Amino acid sequence: MSEFAEILKQRTKSFAISIIKLSKSFPKNDEAFIIKKQLLRSSFSVASNYRAVFRSRSDAEFFSKLCIVVEEADEVVFWLELLSEADIVAGIEIDRNLKEANELLSIAARSRKTMKERTNQQFTNSINQ
Repeated sequence: MSEFAEILKQRTKSFAISIIKLSKSFPKNDEAFIIKKQLLRSSFSVASNYRAVFRSRSDAEFFSKLCIVVEEADEVVFWLELLSEADIVAGIEIDRNLKEANELLSIAARSRKTMKERTNQQFTNSINQ
């Protein structure tokens, strides 16, 4: 695993921990409870699936896990935006976590795009041989 991948693995784990800490500040009402549950689930999924990317047994499995990371990171962004825009939770912690979620989403989406392009290029090269 590259140094960048190892750093990102730790970063996704730290992000999940940050979401746990943030969730402890949520108000005790039905809306916050539902969003909290979804936010925790999706942030844990980002970290666990990014970790699983590097245990994949094939390029197809690698790509599939990476797609899940992108999808779940986007969901985290959605829940954080919802918390903020609905005035359920506000403040610097929401902003900080939203910034990190968007950065992780961007990195994962670029990695997915690169992987897809590389796979398409390999396929094209094998046809042309």
